[in-house]
Amino acid sequence: MAILPGMTLTFDEKLRNYARLAVRVGLGVKPGQRVLVQAPVETAPLARLVVREAYAAGASFVDVRWDDDDVQLARFELAPDGTFEQISRWRVDAEIETAEAGGAVIAIRATNPNLLGGVDPERVATHQRTVAAYRRPYTAQVMTNRLNWNLISAPVSGWAQLMFPDASAEQAVEQQWDAIFAATRADQPDAVALWEAHLGDLKRRRELLTGKQYAALHFRGGGTDLTVGLADDHVWGGGAADTPGGITFTANIPTEEVWTAPHRERVDGTVVSTKPLSYNGTLIDGIRIEFRDGRITGASAEQGEGALLKMIETDEGSHRLGEVALVPHSSPISRSGLFFFNTLYDENAASHIAIGSAYRFNVRGGVDMSLEDFNAKGGNDSLTHVDWMIGSDRIDVDGITKDGQREAVMRAGEFVI
Repeated sequence: MAILPGMTLTFDEKLRNYARLAVRVGLGVKPGQRVLVQAPVETAPLARLVVREAYAAGASFVDVRWDDDDVQLARFELAPDGTFEQISRWRVDAEIETAEAGGAVIAIRATNPNLLGGVDPERVATHQRTVAAYRRPYTAQVMTNRLNWNLISAPVSGWAQLMFPDASAEQAVEQQWDAIFAATRADQPDAVALWEAHLGDLKRRRELLTGKQYAALHFRGGGTDLTVGLADDHVWGGGAADTPGGITFTANIPTEEVWTAPHRERVDGTVVSTKPLSYNGTLIDGIRIEFRDGRITGASAEQGEGALLKMIETDEGSHRLGEVALVPHSSPISRSGLFFFNTLYDENAASHIAIGSAYRFNVRGGVDMSLEDFNAKGGNDSLTHVDWMIGSDRIDVDGITKDGQREAVMRAGEFVI
């Protein structure tokens, strides 16, 4: 039966809608492409639908790489010291092989945000650095949009109960599904048409901001007073993107942001977080960071400070910014009043910045530049890229022109341009 506008959808219809959006709007699978699906075992029903949707879109081969929270936790709790530089290379090789074959990669990212909160952060940091270093060839393809890729999420019990602590385990999962379906428009019969209109709006905003070519953005309010210089010849992204081969994809579902590359040496001031950050199983809250000439000179957090400092110490590039993004306070996820404990959602409720690597496509011609030329434009290189939220209805943003004039970009968290 066809789904018609105005119809109330069943859970199964919403789930199929979601899988279809992920493959058709998100991943943009083309006939003949191979596809790698990465999924926690708890999300198997959704992963299986994604596999079927990918084949329906013309994929030649679809494989699944399964993950499991409890297996990961057992290692960090029980493995001997000195063993955390050992990794399963085959897991990363699957990504690299798929990318090098011209394939597409979709990840269902879902985990208990507090999973690793009780383990030694040094163990986690060592493991993350090792994986990131080995994964660099694949990350380079992601950061340059050389392959079509997509991130979505789905409920897992520990995460759902953190979001809805007053509900039973079963009710929490049901409520989290409702929240995810609403945030991704999968609960609407005409979801694809709604996404096409939304992506059109994001495209108009990113083109407007690219045309402005501001020298910097100034964020102020709520304890933040931060000037973020923008990379030379920067390009704003937002919504859909294109691979060099002409495949259109939307990397994140949901997405409400427009973003670009800061200049790695032109960030100054103080910034405080407006929402907690769930990072590698640790919740980090009350972040306060100071910058001078682009580099972090001081950092603290009211909760999870150890994990924050370990993340900043990943390498030299993790002491600098790789992304600045603008999101209206009235975005659907912000209006929901929910905190997801998941950056895929929470970054789309508030303007944010990212510590670490910059996307090459956020500098004109950056995809084909040498690293030295990219850095000379203001780009940043790092093994990590971590977004955290700094926007709210208390934040104003000005664009600073190359001749030093100021233009209002956001007031009380809303766009005015």
